Amino acid sequence: MRILVAEDHPTLAQSIAKGLREEGFVVDLTLDGLEADYLAKAAPYDCAVLDIMLPGIEGWEVLSRMRTANIRTPVLMLTALDAVSDRVKGLDLGADDYLVKPFAWEELVARVRALIRRKHGKSTANLIIGDLEIDTAGKSVHRGGQDIPLTAKEFALLQYLAMRQGEVVARTDSWEHLYDQEDENSSNVVDVYIGYLRNKIDKPFGTKSIQTRRGHGYVLAAENANAGGANG
Repeated sequence: MRILVAEDHPTLAQSIAKGLREEGFVVDLTLDGLEADYLAKAAPYDCAVLDIMLPGIEGWEVLSRMRTANIRTPVLMLTALDAVSDRVKGLDLGADDYLVKPFAWEELVARVRALIRRKHGKSTANLIIGDLEIDTAGKSVHRGGQDIPLTAKEFALLQYLAMRQGEVVARTDSWEHLYDQEDENSSNVVDVYIGYLRNKIDKPFGTKSIQTRRGHGYVLAAENANAGGANG
């Protein structure tokens, strides 16, 4: 999952970005409001963490421009302003959540995860596809009660497909949610990781949860939901 972080305090900004990356998120970081506005419109983020007091333009203005452009990325406003009127202003402009500094790190991560789940219509951290269980908070995967170890990138791809369970997800779409703006990998790397995932979550269990829709992308679904248009 790809996160936009806009925070003007360099130390805090780097700390947030580092922490989110350690949690398995891909992070694009900026210290400037104008750049945040540009980035928010340039990539399909799963969540944005916006500080209000940004140079260039304030976080409120970034948020307003996003919503005016019909960008529905979930937004967590991060600020030292704790007056009720400030919180109301952010929510009225289209913010999805609000966190006041100083904050507990665990709470920020939990709120980001909750916003991403809400975006995809998921109510809990556990995603179930047939007998495949994905714990998005604990970063663990089980099938038939058996633990399946995955690398960080394998888990990130599986989680994204699971969030969009039953939908055909284009290779480029997956790539845009798994790699940041500075990564030089091409979207073809997604095919490689699909192969890794199949070797771990499907082949040992005689299942075909990940199906190819040639010319379109991949779909993750329980086997009894895969009958229409599957190509292996």
